[in-house]
Amino acid sequence: MTYIVVENCIKCKYTDCVDVCPVDCFYEGENFLVIHPDECIDCGVCEPECPAEAILPDTEPGLEKWLEINTKFAEIWPNITAKKDPMEGAEEHDGESGKFEKYFSEEPGEGD
Repeated sequence: MTYIVVENCIKCKYTDCVDVCPVDCFYEGENFLVIHPDECIDCGVCEPECPAEAILPDTEPGLEKWLEINTKFAEIWPNITAKKDPMEGAEEHDGESGKFEKYFSEEPGEGD
């Protein structure tokens, strides 16, 4: 099992999860975070830290697409190990539906 980041992170990008990760397995895109599934130790400390509830175990049904996205972009995007401010408008986008189709960007973030 691993934890993965799902759609509700898009356009929010809270980084509370990054701050508590003991193995630094988060990677930053322009408007989304991912977890590297091979680096995650399944400790689960990140899941309750996410204000957007966008971190889930990959054992939940229907998350295959998100496991693929996390795996792919963790290999491309820069590592992030320290908390940053959320994206402008994060509160307004928290819980919005269809964010992947509307906003997802493959562009990398800044990382550390």
